[in-house]
Amino acid sequence: MSSYYEKILATGEVKCIDEEVPFEIPASWSWARLTHVTYLIEDCPHSTAKDEGKGYPLVRTPNIGFGFLQLNGVHRVSEKVYNQRNVRAVPQKDDLIFAREAPAGNIAVIQNEKVCLGQRTVLLRPITDCILPQYLAYYVLAPSSQQNLVEKSSGTTVAHVNLSDFRPYLIAVPPIDEQKQIVNKLIELLSLIDKYNCYGDKLAKLNNEIYTLLKKSILQEAIQGKLVPQIIEDGTAYELLEQIKAEKQNLVKEGKLKKSALATSVIFRGDDNKYYEQVGKNCVDITEELPFDLPNNWTWCRLGNLVSITSGENLTSKQMHNGKIPVYGGNGITGYHSKANIFEETIVIGRVGYYCGSIHLTPCQAWVTDNAFITQYSKLLNRDFLIYLLTALNLGKCCNATAQPVVSGKKIYPLLIALPPFKEQQRIVAQIEKLFEQLR
Repeated sequence: MSSYYEKILATGEVKCIDEEVPFEIPASWSWARLTHVTYLIEDCPHSTAKDEGKGYPLVRTPNIGFGFLQLNGVHRVSEKVYNQRNVRAVPQKDDLIFAREAPAGNIAVIQNEKVCLGQRTVLLRPITDCILPQYLAYYVLAPSSQQNLVEKSSGTTVAHVNLSDFRPYLIAVPPIDEQKQIVNKLIELLSLIDKYNCYGDKLAKLNNEIYTLLKKSILQEAIQGKLVPQIIEDGTAYELLEQIKAEKQNLVKEGKLKKSALATSVIFRGDDNKYYEQVGKNCVDITEELPFDLPNNWTWCRLGNLVSITSGENLTSKQMHNGKIPVYGGNGITGYHSKANIFEETIVIGRVGYYCGSIHLTPCQAWVTDNAFITQYSKLLNRDFLIYLLTALNLGKCCNATAQPVVSGKKIYPLLIALPPFKEQQRIVAQIEKLFEQLR
């Protein structure tokens, strides 16, 4: 590598600048200081101008994009303020505005806008006979320049480029015709990159939508008895419901359950192959309500036959004490507390708000607020199957049509449930988890 030297015209001193030169350049290129390829490098007024809502654009650092000004939502000032801020130099077409801070390093070319400088900005006027504005902007935006500028920046919390470092910054200057070719090629490539990013965003969105749809499809297959084969030895869901009913009767006798919990319905298939629901002495044909056919060892029931829900306890953010116990609200964890109101893993259903109906499983200790329901169910049911079942039901669709969406037991207890035998519930859970893992 040949050495590079700089001659100081005022003194005639010649010094080697190899340590400053970041890379080799073609023989037809030259190194030059930023001050040597610009007519002016002017700092902004060190004052804040208020947004007056109309008038001339006040370019602040958020308005300085990747080579171009971003004037959507720009602050505006009156002609008087415009003139005051442009006393040192009036920004004109093909000038550049550089951001010294927040974020340091951004630079944009002025097109036809009449603008003035906001705080932490610098105005550059390139000597266009030797350097193109667009080329200078892309050079400053190049990763090597950004790294060097940030390395030289000062600031305890926010990077800040000093003008004393910026003015003598080394610029690799190609011939004008080559600069034009570089700029045109960069514009072409950056346009392709923008398109690629756009397509990438669309692909990511599509992949996420497909992932969500596939998960929903798997759950739908699961609750219709299509995910795993039926096995005679598993018994029937009707037998499982009878066991749950007997369990409830014992709990009522022990005083652990209200007698009203026994007032459930029985759904059965008649000799005419129609489905009927028996509630007390009333028997109603519900065949038209049933959305799909079931395997022979499954049965229909209402959600209220399987679960009961109670609201949690009120706990405002001000009442929360710093702790490690998660607090569950309408959409899962909303904070942490020092106390718990449940002491086992619990299925929680969001009760209020946009995410009402969402399903969550708590750890062994948690606090459930009154924005969520605590779900109680028979241990004769597989807990994970019940979680997948509740998720597939999309309980949020059962919310009251009010300004504040609310789910209630009155709305969800009557939901029709296709229930498989316990052992098939276990096999369904295993298959769901296997398929979900393959989707990741």
